[in-house]
Parts: sequence; structure tokens; C-alpha cells
Amino acid sequence: MSNSYIQRFLLEDLDIRGAVVKLDDVWQGILENRDYPANVRDLLGAMGAIASVIGGNLKQAGRLTIQLQGHGPVSLLVVDINEALNLRGYAKAAPEAASQQGIADLLGDGQLLLSLDMPGLRHPYQSYVPIEGDSVAEIFEHYLTQSEQQPAVLHTASSEKAAACLFLQKLPDADKKDADGWDRVTRLASTIRPEELLNLPADEVLLRLFHQETVRLLDAREVTHEWPQDWDKVRDMLRSLGRAELEAMLAEHGEVLIHDDLSNHEYRFNADDIAALFDEPPTLH
Repeated sequence: MSNSYIQRFLLEDLDIRGAVVKLDDVWQGILENRDYPANVRDLLGAMGAIASVIGGNLKQAGRLTIQLQGHGPVSLLVVDINEALNLRGYAKAAPEAASQQGIADLLGDGQLLLSLDMPGLRHPYQSYVPIEGDSVAEIFEHYLTQSEQQPAVLHTASSEKAAACLFLQKLPDADKKDADGWDRVTRLASTIRPEELLNLPADEVLLRLFHQETVRLLDAREVTHEWPQDWDKVRDMLRSLGRAELEAMLAEHGEVLIHDDLSNHEYRFNADDIAALFDEPPTLH
């Protein structure tokens, strides 16, 4: 099994479903060459892990994008994931974010936007949700409970090495099977420690929490972070700006530097590279 995956499960006797997300190499790839303060990093890690839970429900080709936008030191948190569970993410934060603690102080007044883009849709489906809660997990608990009309619980953990999530959702017949089941399971889930969620495999997490319940594990699905550089696309974009504007950038900075923040790539062009864009025929696609 990959060390970045989502493992779904059912508490069969209780009619409760859930998932454990573990992001190790994927999370390290998202953080590569980025120097986020720990609190901003942990916000992004929680969003990436939760996006993996929601993205795992995509039954057909599509891309789910989740954005938290605010007017605080963290102005943007964005992650996106497709039906193949290919994940990427990015945070935009001012230097003063490092000294803030609560999510309200980091984001200020803000909103949560989910966008689902699928083939055949003229426009992406979008859903706005107020930022309610003291953590990313609580924000998404409110969202999932409202949108699916079933209570949901999320526990997240992040570090510089990994990000993880435990998800539980009460299904419609849960109370008929065991009137106390949901309360019992959510109390047990609340005992999970961040280091356990980050370091233990999914089956061990579930064994520690629910060893007295009947747990059915579904097949794990790998989460990836595979976004190769696309130089042709960047060259085409630069040609569309025109030679005069690019030469002005060269004169000011000595190079043209393009950041693809979401895919975590950097493209550098010197004077010879820029000249070649216009002196050579463009690539045909």
C-alpha cells in the first residue's frame, strides 16, 4: 500500500461509515520548497486530508476544488483533487500569520467555496458555506452535516511530514440499529491523539478506537501528487503576453519568472529563452 491513501470502512452493526486518510509523500510534495509557518501548514494539511475524503466520493470524471477565502493574514487556502485522487494545494499568507493562533484570526471574515467541475457541465457546480467553527475540521463538519443532512465528525492532524484525517458519518438507520451507537463511536473517536493519527496505519487506528465494534475495511485507494511541469503551456501563455511586455520584465528583473503556485512549479526564462519564443515557430498541439 502507498503511504498516501484513503481507507474507507463501515461499522456494520451501527450503520455508521467512515474513512481514514493518510498523506505522507503526497504531503511532503505539496510542501516542497515552501516555507509556511506551522499554523498555516496545519490549516492546509487539514484541508488536503478532508478534500481527499470528499474527493473519494466522486463517482465519475471531475475535479473538486475547495477554497477558504478570508481577509485575515491568510487570504487564501485552496486544494483540488480529481476522481483519481490526484491532489494539490496552496496557501497564501502574510508574514504576520505566524503570530496568530485561532482560525478566525488567521482568516478574518471569510467563506468556504466548493466547486465541482465535471465533463458536460456548462459551469462548475458551486456551493458557498459560512466559516463556522474553530478549526478546519469543524467548518467541514458543519458543511457536511448541512449538505448531506446527516451528522459528520472529522478529526485532523498535520506536521511537516504528514497530514491525516479520521471521518465518521451517521447513516439514516443508525438509531434503529443502536440508539447509543453514534454517541459512543464519536466519544471513542475523540480520544484519538494527533501522533496516532499521523503515524499509525489506518487499520491500527481503527483497532485502537473501535476494537469492540464490527469494522469492515474497504479497499484502500492511493492518493497522489502528480503534476509534471508543462513548459509548452507556459511558453504559449508568455507568447500571448507579447514580446514588448516580456522584454520590459527582462529589463526590470533580468529574467521572467513564472510561479505555478497550485502545482508547486517554477519556470525561469532568460533573454535568450524569451527571444526563442518569438524567433522559433510555436509548438503545434
